[in-house]
Amino acid sequence: MKPLEEEDVWGAPEFAGDDLTFPANDDFTFGSGDLEGSSSADLRDAALLKSLQDEPVSAFSDVARATPATTQTFAFTPGVRGDQPIPRIRIRAFSDRREIANLLQLVAADRRLAKTEFEIGPGGIDGAIAHCASSPSPNLLILDTTATPTELLTKLDRLAEHVEEGSKVVIIGAANDIGLFRELMSRGVSEYLVAPLQPLQIIRAISSLYVNPEKPFAGKVISVVGAKGGVGASTVAHNIAWLIAERFQANTTMVDLDLSFGTGALDFNQEPQQSVAEALLAPDRVDEVFLDRLLMRQTERLMLFCAPATLEREFEIDPESFEIVIDRVRRSAPFVVLDLPHVWTPWVRQTLLSTDEAVVVATPELASLRNAKHMIDRMKNARPLDQTPIVVLNMTGVAKRPEISVKDFGEALGIEPSFVLPFEPQMFGIAANNGQMIGEMAASSKIAVALEELAARLCGRQVPPKKKSSLIQRLPMLKR
Repeated sequence: MKPLEEEDVWGAPEFAGDDLTFPANDDFTFGSGDLEGSSSADLRDAALLKSLQDEPVSAFSDVARATPATTQTFAFTPGVRGDQPIPRIRIRAFSDRREIANLLQLVAADRRLAKTEFEIGPGGIDGAIAHCASSPSPNLLILDTTATPTELLTKLDRLAEHVEEGSKVVIIGAANDIGLFRELMSRGVSEYLVAPLQPLQIIRAISSLYVNPEKPFAGKVISVVGAKGGVGASTVAHNIAWLIAERFQANTTMVDLDLSFGTGALDFNQEPQQSVAEALLAPDRVDEVFLDRLLMRQTERLMLFCAPATLEREFEIDPESFEIVIDRVRRSAPFVVLDLPHVWTPWVRQTLLSTDEAVVVATPELASLRNAKHMIDRMKNARPLDQTPIVVLNMTGVAKRPEISVKDFGEALGIEPSFVLPFEPQMFGIAANNGQMIGEMAASSKIAVALEELAARLCGRQVPPKKKSSLIQRLPMLKR
């Protein structure tokens, strides 16, 4: 930030002597919409904020890394990009409006800000001035203010006297005025937002300030985990990765993280010489060159990062190593599918909570229902701003096996299963033995169609229409 100097000239016709006037100065209803040029896809209806307005806000208190006091949940349209985590920075927010303070509480509790130190206090810009006058400046200041443009600029000049160089400032204002926006940018303000806002819009505004300009890209991470062993989660994960790459023509990397018992290499009929374990044991060495050496190309668009699948070695890997490797892999492809083992360790828990999309595969039995409910409840509580995990109910219709009905399973789980796959042991067995995916072997089967719809949902694409075969194609003897 920089204070307005005497020689600064804005070139705006609103100047009148020493008085700075803006069209919005006396219009306190102005600014109810989004700022010109902002993405309307990131905005949601202002009515969703009404449930937040009665929540109390403690003065300058640390925000707990737990579920916010409000139980309000948000249903956003799934996107195809990955949201990058915010680095370890200090964030201080000062708010004039209770509803914005409550909104910031939701932001502070989000998984993408898990590494940050986030505090919220009252007072708007005046509160920030008092704080910065007596304490070191944070890495990021978020200021919510209802001040008119002239008042806002005057207060920012006072704040600039106390903010250290290198600190970034995001302002949530009340005036939707392009002249004000340009002046704020010229003074070094990093971002200017106007209500109504949604939490993800604020999160992505923060994230954009800390993206590495040399490596700004981050792919979407999709985690697939089984509610118990043997439910077919790995098969679902491998088929999803293949479908995204081959049916939807998007570069994809499949990462098998079941180090001792992973089946990624078997299912794709590969014999990798190196595995994901090499990366996990030396995460600091993982760069583009290192990944190119370890990854195995299955098709033009599908890369495999297979597990060693050996009992000769015992793997005790720091949870942070998984985080580093996954972050490096997601910068190499638009989509990354993680095949997670059915264990509940710190790294599996953290990976599930930080993923962009989670898929839980279960079977219609009691133990699977119990485990799935525990996992989904945990993810819903810890990820209130994210999509609800997708539930795939696999191996249904097993002869002579008592099963929980799909309806009862969904009611007990609290989430209706999005996809129900029948028990087809012969189809899956042949595909596994041949090292093929279901889409390769039986593209027109109901299971293949369901898996393709799941892959389309995860990558944000439309299922391409099926080409109708001609009579000649269906009757080979007519081709002569």
